[in-house]
Amino acid sequence: MKIICIGRNYADHISELKNERPSEPVIFMKPDTAILPKQTPFVIPEFSNDVHHEVEILVKINKVGKYIDSKFAHKYYDQIGLGIDFTARDLQADLKSKGLPWEKAKAFDHSAIISDFLSKKNFSSLENINFELTNNGKVVQSGNTSQMLWKIDELIAYVSQYFTLKTGDVIFTGTPAGVAKVQPDDVLEGFIEGEQLFKIQVK
Repeated sequence: MKIICIGRNYADHISELKNERPSEPVIFMKPDTAILPKQTPFVIPEFSNDVHHEVEILVKINKVGKYIDSKFAHKYYDQIGLGIDFTARDLQADLKSKGLPWEKAKAFDHSAIISDFLSKKNFSSLENINFELTNNGKVVQSGNTSQMLWKIDELIAYVSQYFTLKTGDVIFTGTPAGVAKVQPDDVLEGFIEGEQLFKIQVK
């Protein structure tokens, strides 16, 4: 499987990082080695002093597709999850300043939290899903899928122009504002509509 991530899909997060608003989705990838195994703490890597949490709604692809029309995109997934795209912000800033790719900052081992998945039938509208991240019990990020610049079906259609989507692929759909540095002993908990989907200890 592959992990396809969408950057700059929430206007408030774009403003937060003082980035330019894109005219089309920003795509980057994580390898399967980026997945943090279940029941495993997230260990801050030694090469960064500024790892940030970025909570995101996830979509799991359930069949092979290429050049998918957005009006048919809903047929290519039936599950929604929640995750964290851990980002070594200091390393990313250095790479961006040199015009280099972000992989070392975004795709390092265990940089992806992937929760269990929920049936999309659980939601009356996929364009109105509330989600949040707490750190030590305090809400640090909250968002709603209505705030996405590109909705889930639009993302699937766009991504499939460049990459064949396969069963088991996961799309990270972007993060709202509130990203921040994680510290040892932080406890990160992710919720969709009040239901806890993951709990991660930081070390």
